[in-house]
Amino acid sequence: MFNRIFTTSVLAVAVSVVSVGVDRAITSLDLVPQAVAQEKKKDQRETRRTPALRNKVYEKLAEAQTFAEAKQYKEAEVILNEMISTEGKKALNSYELANVYNLFAFLRYSTEDYKGALDNYRKVVAQPDIPLAMEINTKKTIAQLFFVQEQWQQGVDALLEWFDLSEKPDAGSYVLLSQGYYQLKDYDKALKNVAIAIDMYEVAGKLPKEQWYNLARFLYFDKGDTDNALATLNVLLKYYPKKQYWVQASHLYGEKKDDAKQLAMMETAYEQGMLDKSTDLVTMAYLYLNAEVPFPAALVMDKGFKAEIIEEKSKNYELAGSAWRQAQETQKSIPMMEKAAAKSDDGELYTRLGNVYLDGDQFKQAVDAINKGLAKGGVKRPDQARLALGMAYFNLGNYSDARKVFRVAAKDDRSEKYAKQWLKYIQSEQERQEELARDI
Repeated sequence: MFNRIFTTSVLAVAVSVVSVGVDRAITSLDLVPQAVAQEKKKDQRETRRTPALRNKVYEKLAEAQTFAEAKQYKEAEVILNEMISTEGKKALNSYELANVYNLFAFLRYSTEDYKGALDNYRKVVAQPDIPLAMEINTKKTIAQLFFVQEQWQQGVDALLEWFDLSEKPDAGSYVLLSQGYYQLKDYDKALKNVAIAIDMYEVAGKLPKEQWYNLARFLYFDKGDTDNALATLNVLLKYYPKKQYWVQASHLYGEKKDDAKQLAMMETAYEQGMLDKSTDLVTMAYLYLNAEVPFPAALVMDKGFKAEIIEEKSKNYELAGSAWRQAQETQKSIPMMEKAAAKSDDGELYTRLGNVYLDGDQFKQAVDAINKGLAKGGVKRPDQARLALGMAYFNLGNYSDARKVFRVAAKDDRSEKYAKQWLKYIQSEQERQEELARDI
């Protein structure tokens, strides 16, 4: 499958690189006399004449390792120091020295002295004619220790040396190399190697790790390859369904202007109860409004406020009020707009509240709200606010104030025509009422 999508400000969405674990190159089972080791099948790629690990040296190493495994590191170190003292060191062959340095490295690593461990592992591979398997294992450990210390370039270089020696690198090693390139910001090589790892697992019928897909997703996104980033996200949603992947997929579909799928991704997460933050629910409501389905948007906001998830900010109350209003639920819109206006720093929302009151035939409240907004200032279109105010005065039968307001609105070219129409209408309405009064 991954071959189809191989060639992500989550969003960036930040990618967590998998933590590097270090496997010690030599374990207690490796401390065996050379005579036994030679009985194993020889590596076909290289034949080495490795010196023997003599029994007396093996016994000392085994004693030191017993102390090390019991976490008696000082006692273990005393034995090893004796073995590599000036005279003792001369008596050890290269394979025996390699085993001493290997155990020294384990002691350093156990006390989190990673530099000391690295120095000793490098001494291991510096010894001539050590078994190839020992060299291969140790070189990988060296690479891992560079990564642990965030020495990315050295880690990549060391790992590439290991790749040259290794007959069949495993998928995890390709991921490790990918992480190194990622840290060096060589995203093309990072993507190439994590794709190899994912493909290896998929071909073998195994499920790649979530972190591998995540790294690939980020790298695709960084390249601007939205299609493959989405394809990777869809795999994550299939095997590792989490809120963050639904939200990220929604965002990417939004970038592709696929509004239906953008909404569907968020809606699926919402229906599963995954949207548990204010920003998530507000985004969900906006998507419903963009899709021209205001009633679900209003319900999302209402439920979020009742659950005390959505922040009680002016903008959020305004969104809820707008959703209810568009859903033709004026009476439910009013309390939301009242809260929005009360929390606002300017008068704009009071004028909008006045319009909601006007829609609900609450003319006195409309007059009070719009006048409060105009007095507070910061209204984007005072001319439009005055048109609404004039209509509210008119419906209250206050023609005098209505005229005053419409005359001020008429001074703005954008509202002049409409305001003058209202002035004529008021005049005709007054004349009609006066005529009716005379007839009576």
